[in-house]
Amino acid sequence: MKKSLKALKLAAIMGFVAASFLSAPVTYAAEKTLAVTAIVEHPALDAVYKGLLDGLAKLGYKVGENLSVQYQTAQGDIPTTVQIANKFIGAQPDVIVGISTPSAQAIIAKAPKDQAVVFTAVTDPVGAKLVSNLLKPGANVTGTSDMSPIKKHLELIKSVVPNAKKVGVLYNPGEANSVTLLEALEREAPALGLTIVKAGANNSGAVLSSARSLVGKADVIYVPTDNTIVSAFEAVVKVGIDGQIPVFAGDTDSVKRGAAAALGFNYYDVGRQTAQLVAKIFEGAKPGDLAVELPTIVELFVNPAAAKKMGLTIPESVISSAKHVIK
Repeated sequence: MKKSLKALKLAAIMGFVAASFLSAPVTYAAEKTLAVTAIVEHPALDAVYKGLLDGLAKLGYKVGENLSVQYQTAQGDIPTTVQIANKFIGAQPDVIVGISTPSAQAIIAKAPKDQAVVFTAVTDPVGAKLVSNLLKPGANVTGTSDMSPIKKHLELIKSVVPNAKKVGVLYNPGEANSVTLLEALEREAPALGLTIVKAGANNSGAVLSSARSLVGKADVIYVPTDNTIVSAFEAVVKVGIDGQIPVFAGDTDSVKRGAAAALGFNYYDVGRQTAQLVAKIFEGAKPGDLAVELPTIVELFVNPAAAKKMGLTIPESVISSAKHVIK
């Protein structure tokens, strides 16, 4: 009888413990690991990162619940991209994401074949030697490209500044994506009666002087999606105002920073699109089996007040067709 009573008490205690355990909040360990690096901090690339995390959260991968994330930028320094790549590869996360061409190149050059890599905000993945085929990347790499619709950008410039003949282009000769864009500009310009005047800047500190070199040589200044130039965009705007030369941009975030207009992708959406690729890899897909994706929607942003400071009045027909008018 005593033994029976003891057994009942023990069973009751065990039942209480079990019930308490089942009713207590459960803390899950991170199930997936992600490492993300960008060449530099500026609004477009920051928007990609935010879109990536928000997109993953919507797909069920939430930081602090079932996803852990490391994030680091190279502050525009190429040797630092290599250091970050080595650090992240050593950590062996489930996926490494490289935002921008230099960051992606550094990772892919070092990553072993079993390390999944996803690039994003890369202009020319083939030209940058990240993949050999967009539809069938193969190996351990895939991603999203932000190749600019260059012809449309030049058409926009002509529609806003009909008398423009010379387009000054600021670019970093050391960025593969910038060289690709410059070549595309030089191909498309003649058909529109335009000539490209190029000015190189190897680092953000050289952007101001390079922009000033275009004064008197160009009718407008165009800034492509070049990370070096965009990181110092305010310097270009200053030259545009001082020299009364309208500044156009390849990314829409730069319109908020003082460009007269831009026709481009929403980089937050590019990040969310990239999240879909990362989630597929988390779920077992091989990167090399996933085609490289391109954004399909372009939006027109205009900033009439900024344009006026540069001596330009944006036609009402252009303003009325804009997706966003910066006040």
